[in-house]
Amino acid sequence: MTHEHSSQLDDYGRVRDVLAYLTENWRDQPSLEVLAARAKMSPEMLQRLFTRWAGLSPKAFLQAITLDNARSMLKERASILDTALDVGLSGPGRLHDLFVTHEGMPPGAYKEKGAGLTIYYGFHPSPFGMALVMVTPFGLCGLGFADPGEERKALADMTGRWPNAQYTEDSALTAPYAARIFAPEKWRDGQPLRVTMIGTDFEIRVWETLLKIPTGKATTYGDIASAVGSPKAARAVGAAVGRNPISFVVPCHRVLGKSGDLTGYHWGLTRKRAILGWEAGQLAGARA
Repeated sequence: MTHEHSSQLDDYGRVRDVLAYLTENWRDQPSLEVLAARAKMSPEMLQRLFTRWAGLSPKAFLQAITLDNARSMLKERASILDTALDVGLSGPGRLHDLFVTHEGMPPGAYKEKGAGLTIYYGFHPSPFGMALVMVTPFGLCGLGFADPGEERKALADMTGRWPNAQYTEDSALTAPYAARIFAPEKWRDGQPLRVTMIGTDFEIRVWETLLKIPTGKATTYGDIASAVGSPKAARAVGAAVGRNPISFVVPCHRVLGKSGDLTGYHWGLTRKRAILGWEAGQLAGARA
């Protein structure tokens, strides 16, 4: 592991601990000094840490993950999916987003729980902890996250989705995907990331809809249900969102409750807050 990658993990570890505290106390808007004391570092060090990791100061990051900001992200929720359809995934509003081209695997691949499919996997540092990247010859099929010491647990979680597939560890094969996914400077319209979705027809329709939510925006389970033609199926949509196997790339973290509540996230609410705040930093940097 290079020094840069080690530093990336160290940064997230420290940020995660601060976010864990903020998860319980964000309504109190704790000061930089309070957060620094919790992190056992000086306010200046914490300021540098957040700015290096997210491109935001702790104060700006805190503002990005408050309920008021979540509600702001939902302001255009009624039209955001329609707008995405109108301008396409490569429209001008998505210049600072990860471009994806996707296809669903034949239904048999899911029904047979991955039988006959070879999936390659590798663990790589990311801004949100260790990332488990999984690929098929058709493209990225899985992305999960692990805190230190929980890599095997994450692997068991992901392989359990397609238990009959053959799994081969090949970090050299998965590394280019990791490098592309977490490096906004490499997000280019003309070089889309290839993704393959392995799920039921309904799940794939939900996951395809998630791809239409731009960075800095959010929608609700009910809106997604309407978009997939099942307006009364918000609960089924919620289950499909929770089973999204390609976290971050297929942005299930941008689905919120109607009131702006973050609701659940398969890899933990602390990580969901981290991703939303990090994305806010990317947008801020793009506008600067």
